Amino acid sequence: MNAPDWYEDWKHEAFHQLMDKQEILSAQYGISGYPRWDYDVDVGTLIFSDEGVPKVIADIQVVGTTGSKNWMWGVRNSHWPDHVTQDLEKVWQFGLDNEIEELTTTYLEDDELNSLGWEMTAIAVRVLDAVGAYRPQPEGKPGTVFFLLKSIRFAN
Repeated sequence: MNAPDWYEDWKHEAFHQLMDKQEILSAQYGISGYPRWDYDVDVGTLIFSDEGVPKVIADIQVVGTTGSKNWMWGVRNSHWPDHVTQDLEKVWQFGLDNEIEELTTTYLEDDELNSLGWEMTAIAVRVLDAVGAYRPQPEGKPGTVFFLLKSIRFAN
């Protein structure tokens, strides 16, 4: 796919920045340790809970989803309400401004969709200066959704 010469290094840096942010989220909020998560697209939140008690709440944007054969940017998926994808317009615009084809192509194909999803999510986190990301793993359901965490807080 077409992209400027600097893009691969920039994307690699974005992935490492996301890894650092994920370590901070894990240390400060323990999000990987909660037995349950629920997202509410009407409100735009992801809630981590334990024994039915909300513990951590994150404000989210849907970066994209993987299906059986491709990645789809959330901002181009009419399934998601605008308020949980609208920030991703800035990522799309970043792609247009810098002639980065994979950021302006609705569907992307790859043999490693999980890796592709994390790469695209890392880019979104970097462009939008988000606090991190989350990829729930629903049991028995095909496809995966990648969330950008705009902000995060403990539930009171």
